[in-house]
Amino acid sequence: MVHSIEQALAAESVDRVIVSTDSEVYADIARQHGAEVPFLRPPEISGDASTDLEVFRHALDWLIEHEGSAPQICVHLRPTHPLRRIDDINEVIRLLWEDPDLDSVRSIAPAPETPFKMWFRAQDGLLTSVATLPGVPEAHSTPRQSLPPAYLQNASIDAIRSKTILEKNSMTGNRIHGYVMEGNYDIDDLAQFAMVEQEGVPEHGTSPKQTFCFDIDGVIATLVPGNDYNKSRPRREMIGHVNALFEKGHYIVLNTARGSKTGIDWSETTRRQLAEWGLHYHELHFGKPAADYYVDDRMLPLDKIAALVDDIVPSNKC
Repeated sequence: MVHSIEQALAAESVDRVIVSTDSEVYADIARQHGAEVPFLRPPEISGDASTDLEVFRHALDWLIEHEGSAPQICVHLRPTHPLRRIDDINEVIRLLWEDPDLDSVRSIAPAPETPFKMWFRAQDGLLTSVATLPGVPEAHSTPRQSLPPAYLQNASIDAIRSKTILEKNSMTGNRIHGYVMEGNYDIDDLAQFAMVEQEGVPEHGTSPKQTFCFDIDGVIATLVPGNDYNKSRPRREMIGHVNALFEKGHYIVLNTARGSKTGIDWSETTRRQLAEWGLHYHELHFGKPAADYYVDDRMLPLDKIAALVDDIVPSNKC
Protein backbone atom coordinates (compact mmCIF):
# COMPACT_ATOMS: atom_id res chain seq x y z
CA MET A 1 0.00 0.00 0.00
CA VAL A 2 2.82 2.39 0.86
CA HIS A 3 4.45 1.83 -2.55
CA SER A 4 1.19 2.86 -4.26
CA ILE A 5 0.81 5.93 -2.03
CA GLU A 6 4.37 7.08 -2.75
CA GLN A 7 3.89 6.58 -6.49
CA ALA A 8 0.64 8.56 -6.46
CA LEU A 9 2.24 11.41 -4.51
CA ALA A 10 5.15 11.51 -6.98
CA ALA A 11 2.91 11.64 -10.07
CA GLU A 12 2.55 15.26 -11.17
CA SER A 13 -0.84 14.56 -12.76
CA VAL A 14 -2.36 13.45 -9.45
CA ASP A 15 -3.88 16.22 -7.29
CA ARG A 16 -5.04 14.22 -4.30
CA VAL A 17 -4.29 10.79 -2.79
CA ILE A 18 -7.07 9.07 -0.83
CA VAL A 19 -7.00 5.58 0.67
CA SER A 20 -10.29 3.74 1.10
CA THR A 21 -10.17 1.14 3.90
CA ASP A 22 -12.32 -0.27 6.69
CA SER A 23 -9.26 -0.73 8.94
CA GLU A 24 -8.03 1.83 11.48
CA VAL A 25 -4.63 0.14 11.33
CA TYR A 26 -4.26 0.63 7.57
CA ALA A 27 -5.76 4.11 7.82
CA ASP A 28 -3.05 5.09 10.29
CA ILE A 29 -0.31 3.65 8.06
CA ALA A 30 -1.73 5.52 5.05
CA ARG A 31 -1.79 8.85 6.93
CA GLN A 32 1.79 8.35 8.14
CA HIS A 33 2.92 8.10 4.50
CA GLY A 34 1.10 11.16 3.18
CA ALA A 35 -2.31 9.90 2.06
CA GLU A 36 -5.69 11.16 3.19
CA VAL A 37 -8.20 8.86 4.88
CA PRO A 38 -11.24 11.11 5.31
CA PHE A 39 -13.61 8.19 5.98
CA LEU A 40 -13.66 4.50 6.85
CA ARG A 41 -15.34 2.22 4.36
CA PRO A 42 -18.44 0.39 5.64
CA PRO A 43 -17.86 -3.31 6.42
CA GLU A 44 -20.66 -4.41 4.07
CA ILE A 45 -18.57 -3.29 1.05
CA SER A 46 -15.20 -4.38 2.47
CA GLY A 47 -15.37 -8.15 2.08
CA ASP A 48 -13.70 -10.50 -0.39
CA ALA A 49 -16.73 -10.31 -2.69
CA SER A 50 -16.93 -6.50 -2.68
CA THR A 51 -16.50 -4.83 -6.04
CA ASP A 52 -14.41 -1.87 -7.18
CA LEU A 53 -17.63 -0.15 -8.25
CA GLU A 54 -19.04 -0.29 -4.72
CA VAL A 55 -15.81 1.12 -3.28
CA PHE A 56 -15.56 3.99 -5.75
CA ARG A 57 -19.24 4.89 -5.63
CA HIS A 58 -18.99 5.11 -1.84
CA ALA A 59 -15.90 7.35 -2.01
CA LEU A 60 -17.40 9.67 -4.64
CA ASP A 61 -20.76 9.89 -2.84
CA TRP A 62 -18.93 10.76 0.40
CA LEU A 63 -16.90 13.52 -1.28
CA ILE A 64 -20.00 15.01 -2.90
CA GLU A 65 -21.97 14.90 0.35
CA HIS A 66 -19.23 16.24 2.65
CA GLU A 67 -17.15 18.44 0.30
CA GLY A 68 -19.66 19.39 -2.38
CA SER A 69 -17.82 17.99 -5.40
CA ALA A 70 -16.07 14.99 -6.89
CA PRO A 71 -12.87 14.82 -8.99
CA GLN A 72 -13.21 14.67 -12.76
CA ILE A 73 -10.97 11.61 -12.98
CA CYS A 74 -10.34 8.78 -10.51
CA VAL A 75 -7.06 6.87 -10.72
CA HIS A 76 -7.08 3.40 -9.21
CA LEU A 77 -3.65 2.24 -7.97
CA ARG A 78 -4.11 -1.16 -6.38
CA PRO A 79 -1.65 -2.03 -3.59
CA THR A 80 -1.56 -5.60 -4.94
CA HIS A 81 0.41 -4.37 -7.99
CA PRO A 82 3.36 -2.39 -6.55
CA LEU A 83 5.56 -2.53 -9.69
CA ARG A 84 4.64 0.53 -11.72
CA ARG A 85 6.45 3.63 -12.93
CA ILE A 86 5.46 7.24 -12.32
CA ASP A 87 5.56 8.08 -16.02
CA ASP A 88 3.04 5.29 -16.67
CA ILE A 89 0.62 6.87 -14.20
CA ASN A 90 1.00 10.28 -15.84
CA GLU A 91 0.58 8.82 -19.34
CA VAL A 92 -2.60 6.92 -18.44
CA ILE A 93 -4.10 10.13 -17.05
CA ARG A 94 -2.98 12.14 -20.08
CA LEU A 95 -4.63 9.70 -22.49
CA LEU A 96 -7.97 10.02 -20.70
CA TRP A 97 -7.73 13.78 -20.17
CA GLU A 98 -6.97 14.56 -23.82
CA ASP A 99 -9.66 12.33 -25.35
CA PRO A 100 -13.15 13.36 -24.19
CA ASP A 101 -14.69 10.39 -26.01
CA LEU A 102 -12.96 7.89 -23.72
CA ASP A 103 -14.71 6.62 -20.59
CA SER A 104 -11.59 5.07 -19.08
CA VAL A 105 -8.03 3.92 -19.64
CA ARG A 106 -7.01 0.51 -18.32
CA SER A 107 -3.47 -0.89 -18.11
CA ILE A 108 -2.94 -4.22 -19.86
CA ALA A 109 -0.09 -6.64 -20.53
CA PRO A 110 0.43 -9.20 -23.32
CA ALA A 111 -1.40 -12.42 -22.46
CA PRO A 112 0.89 -15.46 -22.06
CA GLU A 113 -1.63 -17.63 -23.94
CA THR A 114 -4.14 -16.89 -26.69
CA PRO A 115 -7.83 -17.14 -25.68
CA PHE A 116 -8.66 -18.49 -29.14
CA LYS A 117 -7.12 -21.82 -28.10
CA MET A 118 -9.11 -22.00 -24.84
CA TRP A 119 -12.35 -23.83 -24.09
CA PHE A 120 -15.23 -23.97 -21.63
CA ARG A 121 -16.13 -27.52 -20.62
CA ALA A 122 -19.73 -28.27 -19.66
CA GLN A 123 -20.79 -30.91 -17.14
CA ASP A 124 -21.53 -33.32 -19.98
CA GLY A 125 -17.98 -32.88 -21.27
CA LEU A 126 -18.84 -30.84 -24.37
CA LEU A 127 -16.55 -27.96 -25.28
CA THR A 128 -17.38 -24.43 -26.40
CA SER A 129 -14.81 -21.83 -27.46
CA VAL A 130 -13.86 -19.13 -25.00
CA ALA A 131 -13.25 -16.65 -27.83
CA THR A 132 -14.29 -16.52 -31.48
CA LEU A 133 -12.84 -14.44 -34.31
CA PRO A 134 -15.11 -12.78 -36.90
CA GLY A 135 -14.46 -14.18 -40.37
CA VAL A 136 -12.50 -17.16 -39.03
CA PRO A 137 -14.87 -20.13 -38.55
CA GLU A 138 -12.47 -22.22 -36.44
CA ALA A 139 -9.96 -19.91 -34.79
CA HIS A 140 -9.04 -22.70 -32.35
CA SER A 141 -7.56 -24.65 -35.30
CA THR A 142 -5.83 -21.65 -36.90
CA PRO A 143 -2.01 -21.34 -36.59
CA ARG A 144 -1.17 -19.33 -33.51
CA GLN A 145 0.95 -16.80 -35.43
CA SER A 146 -2.08 -15.91 -37.58
CA LEU A 147 -4.23 -14.98 -34.57
CA PRO A 148 -4.41 -11.43 -33.19
CA PRO A 149 -2.52 -10.71 -29.97
CA ALA A 150 -4.51 -10.78 -26.74
CA TYR A 151 -3.98 -8.82 -23.54
CA LEU A 152 -4.72 -9.23 -19.83
CA GLN A 153 -5.79 -6.39 -17.58
CA ASN A 154 -2.87 -6.27 -15.17
CA ALA A 155 -4.59 -4.40 -12.31
CA SER A 156 -1.84 -1.78 -12.14
CA ILE A 157 -3.28 1.59 -13.28
CA ASP A 158 -6.88 2.40 -14.16
CA ALA A 159 -8.12 5.93 -14.85
CA ILE A 160 -11.91 6.44 -14.94
CA ARG A 161 -14.07 9.51 -15.32
CA SER A 162 -16.16 10.04 -12.19
CA LYS A 163 -19.25 10.48 -14.36
CA THR A 164 -18.61 7.02 -15.82
CA ILE A 165 -18.86 5.58 -12.30
CA LEU A 166 -21.78 7.73 -11.13
CA GLU A 167 -23.86 8.00 -14.31
CA LYS A 168 -23.07 4.75 -16.12
CA ASN A 169 -22.66 2.70 -12.94
CA SER A 170 -19.48 1.20 -14.43
CA MET A 171 -15.75 1.08 -13.73
CA THR A 172 -14.92 1.14 -17.44
CA GLY A 173 -17.79 2.54 -19.52
CA ASN A 174 -18.08 1.69 -23.19
CA ARG A 175 -14.95 3.29 -24.69
CA ILE A 176 -11.90 1.84 -22.97
CA HIS A 177 -8.33 2.59 -24.07
CA GLY A 178 -5.78 -0.14 -23.37
CA TYR A 179 -2.43 1.13 -22.09
CA VAL A 180 0.16 -1.57 -22.74
CA MET A 181 2.66 -2.31 -19.98
CA GLU A 182 5.48 -4.82 -20.06
CA GLY A 183 4.62 -6.99 -17.07
CA ASN A 184 1.85 -8.40 -14.95
CA TYR A 185 2.77 -8.32 -11.26
CA ASP A 186 -0.66 -8.59 -9.64
CA ILE A 187 -0.18 -10.39 -6.31
CA ASP A 188 -2.70 -13.10 -5.42
CA ASP A 189 -0.56 -15.59 -3.49
CA LEU A 190 2.73 -15.99 -1.63
CA ALA A 191 4.60 -17.27 -4.68
CA GLN A 192 3.71 -14.13 -6.63
CA PHE A 193 4.66 -12.01 -3.61
CA ALA A 194 8.11 -13.61 -3.56
CA MET A 195 8.53 -12.98 -7.30
CA VAL A 196 7.65 -9.29 -6.93
CA GLU A 197 10.01 -8.94 -3.96
CA GLN A 198 12.81 -10.30 -6.13
CA GLU A 199 11.98 -7.96 -9.02
CA GLY A 200 12.01 -4.91 -6.75
CA VAL A 201 10.02 -1.71 -7.05
CA PRO A 202 11.22 0.45 -9.99
CA GLU A 203 12.80 3.83 -9.48
CA HIS A 204 10.68 6.92 -9.98
CA GLY A 205 11.19 8.58 -13.33
CA THR A 206 10.81 8.13 -17.04
CA SER A 207 11.56 4.95 -18.95
CA PRO A 208 14.29 5.43 -21.59
CA LYS A 209 12.83 5.75 -25.10
CA GLN A 210 14.65 3.99 -27.92
CA THR A 211 14.44 3.62 -31.70
CA PHE A 212 13.51 0.21 -33.13
CA CYS A 213 13.92 -0.57 -36.84
CA PHE A 214 11.97 -3.51 -38.27
CA ASP A 215 12.04 -5.24 -41.62
CA ILE A 216 8.53 -6.00 -42.90
CA ASP A 217 8.63 -9.29 -44.82
CA GLY A 218 9.61 -12.21 -42.64
CA VAL A 219 9.17 -10.07 -39.50
CA ILE A 220 5.93 -8.06 -39.64
CA ALA A 221 4.48 -10.06 -42.55
CA THR A 222 4.83 -13.59 -43.85
CA LEU A 223 7.24 -14.33 -46.67
CA VAL A 224 5.51 -14.91 -50.01
CA PRO A 225 6.68 -16.76 -53.14
CA GLY A 226 7.65 -14.66 -56.12
CA ASN A 227 7.60 -11.45 -54.05
CA ASP A 228 3.89 -11.00 -54.73
CA TYR A 229 3.27 -8.83 -51.69
CA ASN A 230 -0.47 -8.73 -52.34
CA LYS A 231 -0.47 -12.21 -50.78
CA SER A 232 1.33 -11.12 -47.62
CA ARG A 233 -0.32 -12.02 -44.33
CA PRO A 234 0.25 -10.38 -40.95
CA ARG A 235 2.30 -11.99 -38.21
CA ARG A 236 -0.01 -11.04 -35.37
CA GLU A 237 2.28 -11.91 -32.50
CA MET A 238 5.07 -9.67 -33.80
CA ILE A 239 2.61 -6.86 -34.56
CA GLY A 240 1.48 -7.08 -30.95
CA HIS A 241 5.07 -6.69 -29.75
CA VAL A 242 5.71 -3.71 -32.05
CA ASN A 243 2.50 -2.01 -30.93
CA ALA A 244 3.47 -2.57 -27.30
CA LEU A 245 6.78 -0.77 -27.94
CA PHE A 246 4.91 2.04 -29.72
CA GLU A 247 2.49 2.42 -26.78
CA LYS A 248 5.46 2.70 -24.42
CA GLY A 249 6.71 5.70 -26.39
CA HIS A 250 9.52 4.05 -28.35
CA TYR A 251 10.18 5.20 -31.94
CA ILE A 252 9.24 2.61 -34.58
CA VAL A 253 10.89 2.66 -38.03
CA LEU A 254 9.95 0.23 -40.80
CA ASN A 255 12.37 -0.51 -43.62
CA THR A 256 11.50 -2.72 -46.59
CA ALA A 257 13.19 -3.73 -49.82
CA ARG A 258 9.87 -4.27 -51.59
CA GLY A 259 10.36 -3.32 -55.23
CA SER A 260 14.11 -2.71 -54.95
CA LYS A 261 14.98 -5.24 -57.66
CA THR A 262 11.84 -5.17 -59.80
CA GLY A 263 11.12 -1.45 -59.70
CA ILE A 264 7.47 -2.13 -58.78
CA ASP A 265 5.96 0.49 -56.48
CA TRP A 266 4.52 -1.34 -53.49
CA SER A 267 4.12 1.74 -51.30
CA GLU A 268 0.33 2.06 -51.54
CA THR A 269 -0.20 -1.67 -50.99
CA THR A 270 2.20 -1.70 -48.05
CA ARG A 271 0.62 1.28 -46.30
CA ARG A 272 -2.85 -0.21 -46.82
CA GLN A 273 -1.75 -3.55 -45.37
CA LEU A 274 -0.13 -1.97 -42.33
CA ALA A 275 -3.30 0.03 -41.66
CA GLU A 276 -5.51 -3.06 -42.02
CA TRP A 277 -3.24 -5.07 -39.75
CA GLY A 278 -3.37 -2.35 -37.09
CA LEU A 279 0.39 -1.79 -36.91
CA HIS A 280 1.52 1.46 -35.26
CA TYR A 281 4.74 3.08 -36.47
CA HIS A 282 6.43 6.45 -37.01
CA GLU A 283 8.41 6.05 -40.24
CA LEU A 284 8.22 3.79 -43.31
CA HIS A 285 11.17 3.58 -45.73
CA PHE A 286 11.47 1.69 -49.04
CA GLY A 287 14.77 0.37 -50.41
CA LYS A 288 17.87 -1.00 -48.74
CA PRO A 289 19.92 1.57 -46.82
CA ALA A 290 23.20 2.68 -48.39
CA ALA A 291 26.19 1.14 -46.61
CA ASP A 292 29.44 -0.70 -47.23
CA TYR A 293 27.90 -3.81 -45.70
CA TYR A 294 24.24 -4.62 -45.14
CA VAL A 295 23.58 -7.43 -42.64
CA ASP A 296 20.34 -9.39 -42.59
CA ASP A 297 19.20 -12.99 -42.75
CA ARG A 298 19.57 -13.16 -46.56
CA MET A 299 22.32 -10.76 -47.65
CA LEU A 300 24.87 -11.89 -45.06
CA PRO A 301 24.40 -15.16 -43.13
CA LEU A 302 25.08 -14.85 -39.43
CA ASP A 303 27.77 -17.53 -39.51
CA LYS A 304 29.93 -15.27 -41.71
CA ILE A 305 29.77 -12.18 -39.49
CA ALA A 306 32.74 -13.26 -37.35
CA ALA A 307 34.92 -13.73 -40.45
CA LEU A 308 33.86 -10.34 -41.78
CA VAL A 309 34.75 -8.67 -38.47
CA ASP A 310 38.20 -10.25 -38.60
CA ASP A 311 38.69 -8.87 -42.10
CA ILE A 312 37.72 -5.25 -41.39
CA VAL A 313 38.73 -4.82 -37.71
CA PRO A 314 42.34 -5.63 -36.76
CA SER A 315 42.47 -7.93 -33.75
CA ASN A 316 44.52 -5.46 -31.69
CA LYS A 317 41.64 -2.99 -31.84
CA CYS A 318 39.00 -5.40 -30.57
